[in-house]
Amino acid sequence: MRSLSPKISNIFAPKSSRIIRVLLTEAGRDWVEREIAETAGTSRGMAHYVCKALTEMGYLTRNDYDRMVLTDPLRLLKRWAAYHQYDAMNEFLDYHTFEREVDETFKKIAKSDSTYAATTLAGAWLVSPHVRPSDLHFYIPNKGTVEEISREIDLHPTPRGGNVKLVLPYDEGVFYGSREVTGVKVVSNIQLYVDLYNYPARGEEAASKILDEVLEEWHRAR
Repeated sequence: MRSLSPKISNIFAPKSSRIIRVLLTEAGRDWVEREIAETAGTSRGMAHYVCKALTEMGYLTRNDYDRMVLTDPLRLLKRWAAYHQYDAMNEFLDYHTFEREVDETFKKIAKSDSTYAATTLAGAWLVSPHVRPSDLHFYIPNKGTVEEISREIDLHPTPRGGNVKLVLPYDEGVFYGSREVTGVKVVSNIQLYVDLYNYPARGEEAASKILDEVLEEWHRAR
């Protein structure tokens, strides 16, 4: 990706992507840089240079009130998704559950007060059931929470090939916009789409269904 700003070489780097995620999750909103920085949990400087780069790339403009708005959120989302490599960017801890049905594991984790968020095919199955997952992926903020979750839902560590993956994320921003779906915490549809786009095992197929959900959210926000 060409450098458009002396301070930002990649708008999809972990910290920069916090700003992209916030803008896309609330695509119908207008902003000033201070609001973006506070919402995304970044410095004012980071927000300034990412917004400058987005403006130069044609994704961001100012409205009649001199507030910033996205001009083409769909193009920005697809560009981010094409760049994002879920399998390469995160750390995966393999566990095994003896539950035969994924819904039983969902019921167990729904009772947890720990911080987590379902993603990839597990999240997609809850939001828009289409591709049934063969394993379940949950973002977990740290290894202490991994231990809590594994005890709460009776998971057993395994060297590889587990049917539950507890995922230590590339950046804590992945939890922004998480919500409950049938009692289970799931990442935002923006994060879900990005994670699924390059994911193997019918990930792109599931991503297309989540994109329909994103477009519907944007339509309602107009």
